[in-house]
Amino acid sequence: MADPTALLAAALPDAAARALYLAVLREGGRIRATEVGPGDREALGRLVELGLLVPQLLDESYSAVDPRTAIERIGGEIRRQSIRLLAEAEQLPELMDELTQAYDTSPKRRSASTGARYVTGKEEIRHEIDRLTEAMPGDGMSAQPGGPRPANELPDSLRRARRFHERGGTVRSLYEVSAKYDPPTVRFAAQASRLGATTRVLAVPFRRFLIFARTVAIIPAAADYSTAAVVDDPATVAFAVDTFETLWQQAEGVNWAALEDGSLGSAVHEQVGALLAQGLTQRSVATRLGLSERTVAGHIARLREQYDAETLFQLGWQMRGARDA
Repeated sequence: MADPTALLAAALPDAAARALYLAVLREGGRIRATEVGPGDREALGRLVELGLLVPQLLDESYSAVDPRTAIERIGGEIRRQSIRLLAEAEQLPELMDELTQAYDTSPKRRSASTGARYVTGKEEIRHEIDRLTEAMPGDGMSAQPGGPRPANELPDSLRRARRFHERGGTVRSLYEVSAKYDPPTVRFAAQASRLGATTRVLAVPFRRFLIFARTVAIIPAAADYSTAAVVDDPATVAFAVDTFETLWQQAEGVNWAALEDGSLGSAVHEQVGALLAQGLTQRSVATRLGLSERTVAGHIARLREQYDAETLFQLGWQMRGARDA
């Protein structure tokens, strides 16, 4: 298989060939064979090979050729080779598909050095979570970034939480702050709290992971969460537990039942007001709460009317004064 890079390197004259070609040009673009010394024979052959010198058989001389002619010829060959290699590269996924699928579906790919095995596919990951829920009730920890939970997954999550608590387990979960403003997530968290689960919200970024009985952790092994590592290495799990406990101390407790009862709208309104009173801008408030700037603008408009404020600065100032009072 020709390598375009190697082909390009082979197409370039070396230093000796360059020097001889330039000397031929200085002599009018032609040199007789008898004028080429023994030390230049190899360079002469190289120039002929590249097409930069053309032998004239009648008078045993060599004529210099415009390098553009060689460039076009060699460049065309490189382009043809590159197109062929690109076509072959496009076929690689299909040619390797059987091996790729075998690797992805292997049930237990374990790394002896890390004490981890890998599970690929969201269905397989959910199956693994179900298995651990049944096998290891105890102190469960769940860090779930991404704001509101996917509505289609909530019934299954509630079933899993109920089964976990029936077996004597307790679950603590971390959500993003914006989860407080999603009605399906609020209902789920309120139902889970009635089972004994505790869910807090965290305003700082965090990664997704789960811990079962302080013994096994499930952590992402791919950016799109399509592969997870099931880790039972004691040092790694202990690190994950310490990380969760640190985040838990920073998180805010939420009365999910009160939000479920219908105070959701007022909770958002009050949260927007509290953040404005802290001096945050409209964009910062939207980012912090996981809301659109348009939604936040609507809350701000109502707050301005409530506080009779003409500007955002004046509103924040008056709200800070009201809060201090």
